[in-house]
Amino acid sequence: MPIDYATLEKSSRLLMEVALRPLQGDRFQPTGFPDLGAGRYALPDGTEMLLVESAQSVANRLELACWDEANDDLIPELKGLPYVRIDCGDLGKTNTLKEFHRLNSPYIWEGRETEASKKFREAFMNDLGLKPTQKRKKKGDEEVEEADVPGVLDFRKFYRAIFRWDPNSVIHGVFLEKVAGRLRMTRALSGFIEATGVRPAENGGAKFDHILPSPKVIGLDAKTGYGNVPFHRTEFVGKIKVYFNLDLALLRGYGLGDDATRLLIALALFKIRRFLSTGLRLRTACDLKPEGEMNVTQPTGFTVPPETDLLTECKRLIDSCAKAKLFAEVMPVKWEAAATAKATVDLPSDSSDPSIPEDLKRLVKFKKGTSKKAPQLTFLRGLTADLAEKTKALFAMAPEVCKAIDDALKQVTEPFEGEKQHSDQDKEGQE
Repeated sequence: MPIDYATLEKSSRLLMEVALRPLQGDRFQPTGFPDLGAGRYALPDGTEMLLVESAQSVANRLELACWDEANDDLIPELKGLPYVRIDCGDLGKTNTLKEFHRLNSPYIWEGRETEASKKFREAFMNDLGLKPTQKRKKKGDEEVEEADVPGVLDFRKFYRAIFRWDPNSVIHGVFLEKVAGRLRMTRALSGFIEATGVRPAENGGAKFDHILPSPKVIGLDAKTGYGNVPFHRTEFVGKIKVYFNLDLALLRGYGLGDDATRLLIALALFKIRRFLSTGLRLRTACDLKPEGEMNVTQPTGFTVPPETDLLTECKRLIDSCAKAKLFAEVMPVKWEAAATAKATVDLPSDSSDPSIPEDLKRLVKFKKGTSKKAPQLTFLRGLTADLAEKTKALFAMAPEVCKAIDDALKQVTEPFEGEKQHSDQDKEGQE
């Protein structure tokens, strides 16, 4: 069944709902919130309501509908869809489909500047029509980045750039506050699950310790995991329904072109279908299944195609967008933890004031000495080996200054080298 795009053109929203029920029995466990517990509320007529799954949680589950966890890649049918892979070294790998802020991930924009991250940032900023180095401002003696870019921004370039690098971020929204404080795309696809006419189903259980049922006899307690521990749990019964809202007017307003917009629609509908077919095991005590067919409440007369047909349409449109060169070439990003936010090096008292070139002024600051304080070099965004070499070149005739910089660099890098050595030893031990 093909997607009826003509019907969608006449509507600003695509609103869908599906009745759900527990896979077995009648009880289910809702999402919980810190210091609140279950999200219970009542309608004006007194009907007891319950939030089963929040919009944020449903969004996370919809994003993962495209991902093959076993192979750590997109599902085969969606290969070719762009996204950003991030290598965090010993800490593992991630990508913009998994990151909670998608393209605004700190693992892209923060940390040490590696060659891979620099290459990506420059290419992405070029697509935005912005310079890689943003406006800076003074904060006391320190220069810091100013997130907000002055002047009129070309948001059409912004929308195209986000689609070019990560269409997933167009569907689920992104706020590039780390790049410029006004670059925001709101969530185009949202969903939530709620239950109506609910009643609590109180129950509980116990954790049994067959070795130390009463740990107090030898001076231990339940806080460390010993002993029999009874517990209480509140589950619920009621009528459950999941709701989805796809903002068609928002997607059309980005001006991305017919194939790009249709790909976003087809991909969003596939995410919904895949979530309903495989993603409804929300918790151990909340395993749900659809009860009946999907009901489209707006626009009337529209039917969401089956999952297999949506995948076929997505593949066709991915190929079409790739041929039209709407997608970026995939660039892996390498993230490394920043050594420190700022590093200060005390210099010999007779150190002369260096002539710092413009490209280093945002990274290095020299402060003249006084009768009580030695001259100082401040590395505003941390000290790296590359920056140390560039700074030492400014003091080529002052070996004592170069030594002070080298000593400071050792203090910064030795902890990382120690961690790596420890990690290598652990690996050897495992082998």
